[in-house]
Amino acid sequence: MLIKSYGLFWRASEIDWNPGKGSKGAFRLLGRRGANSPGLQVCDFRYQQGIYILYGNFGPYYVGLTRKQGLGKRLKDHLSDQHEGLWDRFSWFGFRAVLKGKDHCGMCKLRAMAEVSFGKSGKAIGDIEALLIKSMGLSNVADMKFADAKEWVQVENHETKYYLNKICR
Repeated sequence: MLIKSYGLFWRASEIDWNPGKGSKGAFRLLGRRGANSPGLQVCDFRYQQGIYILYGNFGPYYVGLTRKQGLGKRLKDHLSDQHEGLWDRFSWFGFRAVLKGKDHCGMCKLRAMAEVSFGKSGKAIGDIEALLIKSMGLSNVADMKFADAKEWVQVENHETKYYLNKICR
């Protein structure tokens, strides 16, 4: 299916966009599934590709697509381009699946971008409907779900060390 992972209404203020040299100079878009071992998963979605929505005071403000650049680069660009100051939250819907294997520090990795398969048209249409419902925060009677995707919760600034210490032992 189209959507493999997603995050809803993440706050831009909970990302350290300029961590400095001590953090290897790169910001991260950390998401998690679960809260405790052994089921805890943490992944950096900075290089995720897919669709994202920026939200301002009056709801959805802008929709973008990441192709070659990762999600993190596109979002960081929007902090200082014509969209500066007009958004404070974002949702993202990723085309790259999260792998089950982990890196040397216990962080999940993203699968390489694969050819998109829509499978049965009914499932693809359901994924698109779920994307629209979830990205707009609607309360439809039928809570549409993605055929394949898993939701990831934002790791907030004050939680970063806590969760990284849990997975990097």
